[in-house]
Amino acid sequence: MKRLKTIFGLLLLLFVVDIARYLVYPDVGKLVKENPEKSAFMEYREEEWARDGHPDKKIQKRWVSLKNVSPYIIKAVLIGEDDKFWKHEGFDYQAIERAVEKNLLAKQFKMGGSTISQQLAKNLYLSPSKNPVRKIKEAILTWRIERTLSKRRILELYLNVAEWGDGIFGIGQAARHYYGVTPSTLSAEQASRLAAVLPNPIKFSPTGSAPYVRGRSRIIFAIMQRRGIVVPDYQEVMSLPPDSTGVDSLVVGVPAYLLNQSMSADSSSSSHAGERGAAAEGKAP
Repeated sequence: MKRLKTIFGLLLLLFVVDIARYLVYPDVGKLVKENPEKSAFMEYREEEWARDGHPDKKIQKRWVSLKNVSPYIIKAVLIGEDDKFWKHEGFDYQAIERAVEKNLLAKQFKMGGSTISQQLAKNLYLSPSKNPVRKIKEAILTWRIERTLSKRRILELYLNVAEWGDGIFGIGQAARHYYGVTPSTLSAEQASRLAAVLPNPIKFSPTGSAPYVRGRSRIIFAIMQRRGIVVPDYQEVMSLPPDSTGVDSLVVGVPAYLLNQSMSADSSSSSHAGERGAAAEGKAP
């Protein structure tokens, strides 16, 4: 019995150490100025290809700065993946609560409700595994990322490491692969379809005819239209210092002279509260 307790104690210690190390490792501070060469997800795909007998397959990626990304794709991704991105500190607790309720009803552990910050932590440093231990590590990394990087930097990193297909990573490569254009010239319709497949980019293609992609992209596009998409003032909005005018708490792409108008519209419409959930589930709000 004593020996079993000792073994159990050692295993518990290893478990705690394995999780605790993410409080200091990896060095998230490097991401302030350095662009990651390869993410954990990219390495995971390469290992997967090797196991499946495709060692010659290569990761396709092109880095692009946020200023050279279409405002349409930024707005579409935020609507589809993390509508409260500019307001939360890494976690959307309402979305997590909804995800837990669904998991309990389905009697399985899938979680969900992840913010862009959480997805960035997972893509850069972890794996697609859905087990609770990985989620704890993800939470620690998300907390560190939110306290080290600006929201714009988090968004830039996410758009460049997000998976958009088999071996296709980053919006730079996705725009060229699917539509033959640069990421700065993506249209609103193209952006809505690219955002629609992010929950499962291996199963779905932005240019495919799957009902899921058509339906979800229509919802995202409709929300984009309802909120207003103003291109000429986009660079002005994105170049403002963080928090200088409260822009970070508003939807990207709305110019200064429309901020008050946009805020009034948002406050007068209760439908916006359920838009993110509707876009995520592929149901009309």
